[in-house]
Amino acid sequence: MGTATMEKLKEGAVSGDLPAGFPTLPSLATNAQRTLVQALLADGQTHLFDNWHLGENEESKLIFLNQVEKLNANYPGGLMAYIHNARRLLADSKAGKNPFDGYTPSVPTGERLTFGDKEFMKFEEAGVKNACRAAFVLVAGGLGERLGYSGIKIALPSQMTTEVCFLDHYIQNILALQEAGGSSGEQIPLVIMTSDDTHYKTQELLETNKYFGMLPDQIQLLKQEKVACLVDNDAKLALDPSNPFLIQTKPHGHGDVHALLHSSGLLPKWQQEGRMWVLFFQDTNGLLFKGIPSALGVSVLRDLDVNSLAVPRKAKEAIGGIAKLTHLNGSEMVINVEYNQLDPLLRATGHADGDVNDETGYSPYPGNINQLVLKLGPYMEELSRTKGAITEFVNPKYKDASKTLFKSSTRLECMMQDYPRTLAPSAKVGFTVLDTWLAYAPVKNNAEDAMKIPEGNPKHSPTSGEIAIYKANCLILQKAGAVISEPKHAVYNGQTVEVWPRIVWSPSWAITFAEVCEKLSRPMCISQRSTLVLNGKHITLEDISLDGTILVHSIPKAQVRLSQLRVENAGWELKSVDNKDENYPEVTRMRGFRIEKFDQCSAVFDKGGACCISNVSL
Repeated sequence: MGTATMEKLKEGAVSGDLPAGFPTLPSLATNAQRTLVQALLADGQTHLFDNWHLGENEESKLIFLNQVEKLNANYPGGLMAYIHNARRLLADSKAGKNPFDGYTPSVPTGERLTFGDKEFMKFEEAGVKNACRAAFVLVAGGLGERLGYSGIKIALPSQMTTEVCFLDHYIQNILALQEAGGSSGEQIPLVIMTSDDTHYKTQELLETNKYFGMLPDQIQLLKQEKVACLVDNDAKLALDPSNPFLIQTKPHGHGDVHALLHSSGLLPKWQQEGRMWVLFFQDTNGLLFKGIPSALGVSVLRDLDVNSLAVPRKAKEAIGGIAKLTHLNGSEMVINVEYNQLDPLLRATGHADGDVNDETGYSPYPGNINQLVLKLGPYMEELSRTKGAITEFVNPKYKDASKTLFKSSTRLECMMQDYPRTLAPSAKVGFTVLDTWLAYAPVKNNAEDAMKIPEGNPKHSPTSGEIAIYKANCLILQKAGAVISEPKHAVYNGQTVEVWPRIVWSPSWAITFAEVCEKLSRPMCISQRSTLVLNGKHITLEDISLDGTILVHSIPKAQVRLSQLRVENAGWELKSVDNKDENYPEVTRMRGFRIEKFDQCSAVFDKGGACCISNVSL
């Protein structure tokens, strides 16, 4: 189409009628689609129709119109609001504008918990008591391709000792909280935000495994849609390189979870059920439920509207820091500030050294780990005002310093943890800092990327994520009085790790530190090469010496006591493997080790009632 024709199209769009020069819309086009085309033309998006010719590709045109209608429906305010927001943010990006201009950062006030002390146990107890008044939301839109895994990330084994996948692990923790804190028959709902890539695979994983013990109607899947890509600073929409009758789309970010919840109708339903809290978490952190009871307890006892889980953070570490920001107009907010923004912001506001460690050896700005506890009532009020829209950002990759051309198309993005940015000053926003070893071991880097990370910095790989689970369980048992041998160092997939005894227990055995203490009586000694698996609610350990492998399984109605037990066998051993060796499955290669099972002692209790094994050597 020529320039003159384009101008006529714009004029016709503004007047409300499609001009004669515009190709006829498909006969099945709706009035709503016609209106959207007019709006796009008025906005200068005429390039979208360069390949539209009279009587040609009618089916492809209709697919385009359906896609535009869907993009319009899925964005708060519609597609034109998306374009206008993009134009503003792209202008700010080109000008180098800091989104935190006018703000001065300072150290926020929050709860910094010490695992196992009285305060920690008080908060854990309060969290468990209130768990049945909560709902859980899992953000799980990612595939495992980046990790070298062909499935969805939540299907990955969290560790290879029991091979329990992340989704199973999360559901077992929620069911354990449900039993510990609720009356008979009370259910804790779980929402899983999926994507086009993961939705049907998540459904299949749940159905194949009978929902891992949950009732089918206890779990709700909400699918996140994508947003339109942009080709330039004028926010021109990008056409798909492989199809001129489709707009190119990309994920909008996990901040969409708020809009999905708002439109789902679930929030008022939860409120009617008497729920007060909504807990958000992400897909591949095998430790996160060790911190959730205490964090929920902080929200309950401190009556917080927003509570962000955090861990100690080294200065300039590549993890967002939680800071209190005070604006020139006096307004304040406690918010996550990305690490690449925090240091410059501090330097620009009178902190000459920027982000530095204090006397504790850590930055005073704790690291955000993208787990949130929100109070349901205020959350619903805020979403009724914003429709779930979260403050967005854009991150174009420019071709050169002129910042006029992009290397590739970009899009607007939003993050779940930026929810507090639109809250009123009266909102009670806080955070809970937990030990890193207890609460944070995400799996997000493949072996090659992890090897490039300097020694001493977190690898966040499948290797480190699994080893972290064993370490956490060992440290918890140590705190409860067990004697655990020191770990040995080993190298797997080019990563040096501490190999602790492989100790794993089901959430039904213990969901809090108090439960661990109740079920463990000293002395208990475990050697470094040992493996201990506890799967059952009522298993008590008294005077145990383990040098090898023991697997204990019991049904819920069995009351098991193991006393004065001496176990010594060849056990299980971690053996290094080459992550390029395709003789091993993906889940083994991505870790860089396999478990060789030489010998083990298995104790299975499949009948109800009390059972005691005492004064035995195995």
